Amino acid sequence: MHTNASAPRRVAVLGATGSIGASALDVIARHPQRLRATVLAAGRQVDALLALCRLHQPEHAVIADEEGFQALQDGLRDAGLATQAHAGAQALDALVASEACDTVVAAIVGAAGLSSTLAAARAGKRILLANKESLVLAGELVIGAAEAAGAEIVPVDSEHNAIFQCLRSRQTQGDVRRVILTASGGPFRGRDRASLAAVTVAQAVAHPKWSMGPKISVDSATLMNKGLELIEAHHLFALPRQQLDVVVHPQSLVHSLVEFIDGSTLAQLGLPDMRTALAVGLGWPQRLESGVAGLDLMTQGRLDFEAPDTEAFPCLRLAWDALEAGGTAPAVLNAANEVAVSAFLQGRIGFLSIPALVEEALAAVSYAAADTLEALLSADAQARRITQARIDRYALARPA
Repeated sequence: MHTNASAPRRVAVLGATGSIGASALDVIARHPQRLRATVLAAGRQVDALLALCRLHQPEHAVIADEEGFQALQDGLRDAGLATQAHAGAQALDALVASEACDTVVAAIVGAAGLSSTLAAARAGKRILLANKESLVLAGELVIGAAEAAGAEIVPVDSEHNAIFQCLRSRQTQGDVRRVILTASGGPFRGRDRASLAAVTVAQAVAHPKWSMGPKISVDSATLMNKGLELIEAHHLFALPRQQLDVVVHPQSLVHSLVEFIDGSTLAQLGLPDMRTALAVGLGWPQRLESGVAGLDLMTQGRLDFEAPDTEAFPCLRLAWDALEAGGTAPAVLNAANEVAVSAFLQGRIGFLSIPALVEEALAAVSYAAADTLEALLSADAQARRITQARIDRYALARPA
């Protein structure tokens, strides 16, 4: 979708009340002549959404939970805002596909973000993709829809954004030898499997480098986050399994590397702040001031790299397996993981039960081709049912 070069880019921020939404709005507010937040969407936090509306004065505000519609509408009226209130997934999809925006920050967590991402792709929008589950669950469909409609996907995961930037120096797909995603290793890097049995929720969500929501923090601690990113990279950059690799880099300053056939390796470096990647997505091919400081290598000191430990962190191995199996296997992996992580965050199961439940789901569900949304949603639902039913077997003993 082409925009008038002199008019501000009209941005819909989906998941506006989350950490990525906050970072996106921070960058947008720095460039009032070039960027405008026209649509803000949230899940069920009406008060937080209203606070953002008062600050950014969008044309539209959407609350996913339809029960929050009246409170949203009343709050907007009481604040004297002209912002229109909407509720529900269908309303969001319609807005995303409309003239209300030309750019969509897709930062709704989990499979819930798929519908709006697909709507944006089919409408030919520029998509700043932070919702990795959309591509893990339905990568072929999302990429196919984007290509058919001329939509532009700029990934804002720091790793994929780094690859996006590094790949701009190639001429053809054949110039690339391999892509190496970096992983921080999470809060438990270096620990063996046995020592992870007693990990608490508070320990798992305390990421050493990044400030993230609870679900993605747990995924980072299990290394599932890196597994999902591998599947995402496969779709985003049309790369086969053999050209994808992972290296653990605890400093989180090198965000990913691309190795070319001539022996050159390009890396993108920067401080661990999502605003850099969001500014790339909002301004590309131009660069925007993001509010993030430059990287002082003298103060940062050394950079370390090591192989991931897939015995202590089997989720990464399971993601490799799902990528190789193809079809609906990644959808099964993602769904089982969402259910298992939710149970862990609720204190119902232990940390090591997450990969165990995911592995069981991958073994129990038969895979199909991933060419229709129905097949993918069916695999997703089946994996959720199976995982939910098996959680009791892994339930932690409750104190009397």
